[in-house]
Amino acid sequence: MTRVRVALGIEYDGAAFCGWQTQLSGCGVQDHLERALSCIAGEPVDTICAGRTDAGVHALGQVVHFDTPAKRPESAWVRGVNAALPSSVAVVWAREVDEAFHARFSARSRCYRYVLLNDGVRPAAAHGRVGWFHLPLDLSVMEQAARLLLGEHDFSAFRSSECQASSPVRMLHRIDIERRGVYVVFDFCANGFLHHMVRNLVGTLIYVGKGKHAPQWAGEVLVRRERSFAAPTFEAAGLYLAHVDYDSDWSLPAFSRSLDAPLLDLVRP
Repeated sequence: MTRVRVALGIEYDGAAFCGWQTQLSGCGVQDHLERALSCIAGEPVDTICAGRTDAGVHALGQVVHFDTPAKRPESAWVRGVNAALPSSVAVVWAREVDEAFHARFSARSRCYRYVLLNDGVRPAAAHGRVGWFHLPLDLSVMEQAARLLLGEHDFSAFRSSECQASSPVRMLHRIDIERRGVYVVFDFCANGFLHHMVRNLVGTLIYVGKGKHAPQWAGEVLVRRERSFAAPTFEAAGLYLAHVDYDSDWSLPAFSRSLDAPLLDLVRP
């Protein structure tokens, strides 16, 4: 039986789920997506994603693929699947792709955005969608620390004890830190990330920004390769899988919906 490979662009509010990966309780984004896809395909569907996200972490540009013998128009994989999904997750686009495409292994880089409310009062309307730190932060020293983390390194100091990656070495291409009013926006791009790596990087940069350590401490953490030497893991609420980059030869659609809400303007790169 001939099967086709379909790629999907997905966005979701991670506060509603226990992370991306399927769980016995059925609480993962993957569980909900595969059930909805199976309704349209008429048989069980298994998906592979570009990057697994933790509980509470959101996605604006997740990419997945699956194989199926079901011949359906791309609109069925979007509107049809969305009709069977909870409101906090949606398929944004669908595209039939070559069988050589792989959502994870074909990706050239992944970019995450962390949105931090830096204000004396905790968030309410944005609860679950932004992180929060109450003390003033000095972005100039945070940027100095960030430069010490760029490049290819062993990021053992920034991986969780549950990380299952075979190697702790990653190429961190970019860290941008920008203040937008009461918010601080962090952008991280790398060839891949370890479990909790972005949240641990954010925590370490915040330690520098609040004056607990000098900028060079971030480099010392990196060299020590000991998780206990770094800052605690920062909360998941403000973290977004912003986009995944692929070669243009795959002809994947862009995540180009116009978002006018102030908060979404912050999280959309």
